[in-house]
Amino acid sequence: MMNIKNSDLIKENNPNKMKCIVVDDEPLAREGMHRLIAKEKGLELLSSFNNALDAISYLHQTEVDLVFLDIRMPGTSGLEFAGSISGKTLVIFTTAYEQYAIKSYDLDAVDYLLKPIQQERFEKAVQKAALMHELLQSKEAPSELGDSTEDYLFIKAERRFYKVYYNDICYVEGLKDYVILHIGEEKLITAVNLKGMHSRLPERLFMRVGKSYLVNTSRITSFDLHTLYLGTKEVPLGEAYRKAFFSNFAKKEI
Repeated sequence: MMNIKNSDLIKENNPNKMKCIVVDDEPLAREGMHRLIAKEKGLELLSSFNNALDAISYLHQTEVDLVFLDIRMPGTSGLEFAGSISGKTLVIFTTAYEQYAIKSYDLDAVDYLLKPIQQERFEKAVQKAALMHELLQSKEAPSELGDSTEDYLFIKAERRFYKVYYNDICYVEGLKDYVILHIGEEKLITAVNLKGMHSRLPERLFMRVGKSYLVNTSRITSFDLHTLYLGTKEVPLGEAYRKAFFSNFAKKEI
C-alpha cells in the first residue's frame, strides 16, 4: 500500500483547509492527484491509498473532510466504499469511465471527474466541495422555510428571508440536510432537506428526478436517457426515477 506520511505532504496543520485523502490503485493517477491538490490552497492532503480497505481503516481513526476516489479498483470498488463513508465526509469520484456517473450522484457525490483531469475542472469541483463543507459545518436551525403561497415561498438564507417565485427556480440540489436552489445564475442555500423542500413545492411544476435533485419541469428544454437539459444547465436522471419521468412527464409532453 502506498501510504504517504503526513509530514511528507504538509508543513503545518491549517484548520481552515479541507483535509483530504486520495484512493486510487494506479500510482501515476495518485501522483497526478497529488499535483492537482498541491495547487489548491484550500486543500490539505493527509494521506494516499491504493485500495479501499486501507482507506476505510484510516477513516475510522482520522477525521477526513474530502475523499478523491477512483471507482474501478481490485477488491472493494469505489462505489461500495462511498456507500460506507460517514455523512460528514464528502466524495469526489475520479475515474476514466463515464458509465458510473449516474450511480455516483445517487451516492451524494460532490462531483465526478473524468481522467485525465484538467486543473480548471478540478478547481470547480473543489469549490463545490468547499461550499458543501461549509454548509455541513453550519450550526443553523434544521428548517429554514417560511410561509408559502400559490406562487412563491419565503426561504431563509444568510440570516434573511427571500421571496422566491416557483417559476424562477430552475432546479433544486440536495446535500444532506441542506438544499441549493438554482435560480438563474444565482444559488440560494438553506437548511432543509430535499424531502422537506419537495413537500413545499407545487407538484404541477416540480418532479424528483434523482436522489439529490428536483427539477422545474417547465424549464426542461431537452433530455435523453441519462440527462435532463435545462437551457445551459444539466441535471442527471437517476436510474430509480427514470421510469416515472418517462411515464409522467416525457410521454405526456411528447
